[in-house]
Amino acid sequence: MELTPHPFDGLTPDTLLDAVESLGLRASGSLLALNSYENRVYQIGMEEGPPLVAKFYRPARWSDAQILEEHAFVAELAAREIPVVDALSFDGRTLHQHGGFRFALFPRRGGRTPDFDQSDTLTWMGRFLGRIHAVGATVPYLERPALTIDRFGEQSLDWLLANDWLPAELREVYRGVARQALDGVSRAFERAGRVQTLRLHGDCHAGNVLWTDDGPHFVDFDDSRSGPAVQDLWMLLSGERADQSRQLKDLLAGYEDFFEFDDRELHLVEALRTLRLMHYSAWLARRWQDPAFPAAFPWFGGVRYWQDRILELREQIALMDEPPLIGGLY
Repeated sequence: MELTPHPFDGLTPDTLLDAVESLGLRASGSLLALNSYENRVYQIGMEEGPPLVAKFYRPARWSDAQILEEHAFVAELAAREIPVVDALSFDGRTLHQHGGFRFALFPRRGGRTPDFDQSDTLTWMGRFLGRIHAVGATVPYLERPALTIDRFGEQSLDWLLANDWLPAELREVYRGVARQALDGVSRAFERAGRVQTLRLHGDCHAGNVLWTDDGPHFVDFDDSRSGPAVQDLWMLLSGERADQSRQLKDLLAGYEDFFEFDDRELHLVEALRTLRLMHYSAWLARRWQDPAFPAAFPWFGGVRYWQDRILELREQIALMDEPPLIGGLY
């Protein structure tokens, strides 16, 4: 497939430094690209003070209103002394434009990957997630979309099929297995019943949590949206079923100090995992014209890749029919 120029091609070092200096700052000229594919994120050395982190938003992904709504949520969390990294304000604004790009600046925060094998670490995480959700439940998002079966599942499948991303010999197999998986997702949501939706981090995995001696702090709310609380919990679980049940109890031991967890949402764990897997494949395909993606994900799109995804979805179909994990406290 021939790749066409991508809008980020115009984000040269001079452009991004000029963008930072358009806010009245003086950059030292040092740049360090940070790990990000959806957007472009750089650590920028400053002539005075510590480096800042500049995030340049992918064109056409979010509207200005959606970005600002996320900024406002994170600022609300920070104001309540919840450890998040919120966008810096210049002249009362957190979202800026320069050279055709929208961007925001953030303070640099260091930290290490949390050790989720430790019960105390998970309980500590749970306390802060409970506090985040207590704030997230106070008012709804008005601009940001919700996590739904249609957006993450149906639209992902339709887009992959409509744009011929499946090898011919696997197209109908994948379609059939994906449809069966989505049926399983729908049944899981029916079993859970009418659960509360609230403002979430949305992508709460270990890579978006930095740990210091003072505990965790949460970064990158770029995927923040409305959804069930368990969306911010299940990605912190790993291992066999017994391991995940133990980890879940440790999380909830801290979480329920600040926010009540509805055990019916445990019916959604494997359903949400299934939706994420389907969305991830479609996300890679949708971004393939960005040169960073073929370079970073060379294994994507071949016959072996889709064979593995078919097996993965079959496993999820079986898992969604199993009883949910056990919630509650010790």
